[in-house]
Amino acid sequence: MNNINRTELSDWVRQYTKDLLARAFSKTADYNLSEDLVQETFLAAAENFSSFNRESQPKTWLMGILKNKIAEHFRQALKKNITTSLSPEQISFFFNNGSWLQNARSKTWGADAKNLTDDPAFNTVFDQCIEHLPVAMSACIRLKFLDEKKGNQICEELAISPANYWQLIHRAKLQLRSCLDKNWFKHS
Repeated sequence: MNNINRTELSDWVRQYTKDLLARAFSKTADYNLSEDLVQETFLAAAENFSSFNRESQPKTWLMGILKNKIAEHFRQALKKNITTSLSPEQISFFFNNGSWLQNARSKTWGADAKNLTDDPAFNTVFDQCIEHLPVAMSACIRLKFLDEKKGNQICEELAISPANYWQLIHRAKLQLRSCLDKNWFKHS
């Protein structure tokens, strides 16, 4: 922790914590984890303060550190064993490109299913379903569908192979379908 300007670092904590927390939460949907990641970000900033060459704004530098902390968290989660057995019928729900087969739509999903994201109550259930996914699947779903990143970007960010990425997306979609069937469509 050489060459730290404690006053400047304290100012950064006051100025940027809220934005960093919002960014971390948008990526993880876990407030406690977000707080930990932001704390790790400031610790890393303190340890590497002398390498901040002021070519960017402090917030930009801190956001970069946070991005790396989030990616590292997801890489660690991916190292854990992910086990989900798929039935033969579940395997046939998707085209090879990952999109749903037309006849694979759940019988409980009505014609209104196309406009569901306009319903705040549905979004609450959907968010809860994503939160209950294993962290690696949640990361892939959030990055692909909420952040609209391409598969190769996600593979790079999470340090996974394309085959692993597609397997995680496939399994996540199946688990989300099951969760939505149980928690939304059967109750609506």
